[in-house]
Amino acid sequence: MSQEHQPVAAPPKVARDGRVSLMTVSGVIAVVLAIAALTIPVPYVVESPGPAINTIGTMNNQPVITVAGHPSFPATAGSLDLTTVHLTGGLPDSQINIFQALQAWLSPSNSLYPAELIYAPGISQDAVNSENSAAMTGSQENATAAAFKALNIDFKTALAIASIPDDGASAGILKPDDVLLTLDGKAVTGLPMIQAELAAGKGKPVELSVLRAGANKTVTVTPKAGTDGKFLLGISLQDKFTFPFDVTISLSNIGGPSAGMIFALGIMDTLTPGNLTGGKDFAGTGTIDPDGNVGAIGGIAQKMIGARDNGANYFLAPSANCSDVVGHVPNGLQVIKVATLKEAYDAVQLVGSGKDSSSLPTCK
Repeated sequence: MSQEHQPVAAPPKVARDGRVSLMTVSGVIAVVLAIAALTIPVPYVVESPGPAINTIGTMNNQPVITVAGHPSFPATAGSLDLTTVHLTGGLPDSQINIFQALQAWLSPSNSLYPAELIYAPGISQDAVNSENSAAMTGSQENATAAAFKALNIDFKTALAIASIPDDGASAGILKPDDVLLTLDGKAVTGLPMIQAELAAGKGKPVELSVLRAGANKTVTVTPKAGTDGKFLLGISLQDKFTFPFDVTISLSNIGGPSAGMIFALGIMDTLTPGNLTGGKDFAGTGTIDPDGNVGAIGGIAQKMIGARDNGANYFLAPSANCSDVVGHVPNGLQVIKVATLKEAYDAVQLVGSGKDSSSLPTCK
């Protein structure tokens, strides 16, 4: 008996749903786009606490403040810390992504700002470093002048040219670092005097005597009218000091003008016998001018965090920054508001002598 072999039926074909493939591809694309989005730079700057450095201490085993040609009295205890912030992002050669920006936004110790609020468009890190370095040098000179004035140490001040725009009236005639001596035969006493003479001349050429590289030179400049109608020489000015002895502040990788007040306090402490701080730990921030006025700065919330993290118990804050201080003071840090170098010095001296500090002014 023979058997008939039936052919084996092929398995039924399953229709492939095109929607599944489309969803898979769409998912892959979404993941790729999400990853790409996390790596795309965003135009924001993260401001975070930076290091605090004791101006009456040492850095890299060298005193931060040294004096040559005059008795000095280095501190043996206590601290007068300058405070800093660290900025990340916002520059062509320093950028952050959306994930980093989100982290900063969620962090209680960081702040997030649109880049245009911090930097000029297209500026490079090298340019920023150069500007900060110049500002730091200026703050150190102003701090020395303010400290010397407070201690009644005589020094000379002259008005020098800081910069000249290419389209200014003095372009190609005056040079940076020229010291202004006379204007039409009258001794240059300051910016108000220059402005008054130019206004009286109504745009007529003026004769300027300057000190350039140690030699006197006379030049003629024709002022240009500015947008407000005032006649201008087209220069920016800076104080140039001649001190009777050398004060050197040695720091690296730190820029900007905000350490001026603390530098001045450190110089005063170094030039006077005794220990101003009484062994206590202070920190602070604020610009300084040669007359000892303390000015506002940025990033004070982060600077207070950095100060407390470094062990400071007292923080000297510019009065003009009080609105930024309130609500951001770390636990254990007493904030003392100051408007002048004298107020700052008196506050440190009072605390350092062991007296009650509760009556000192603070930000409210």
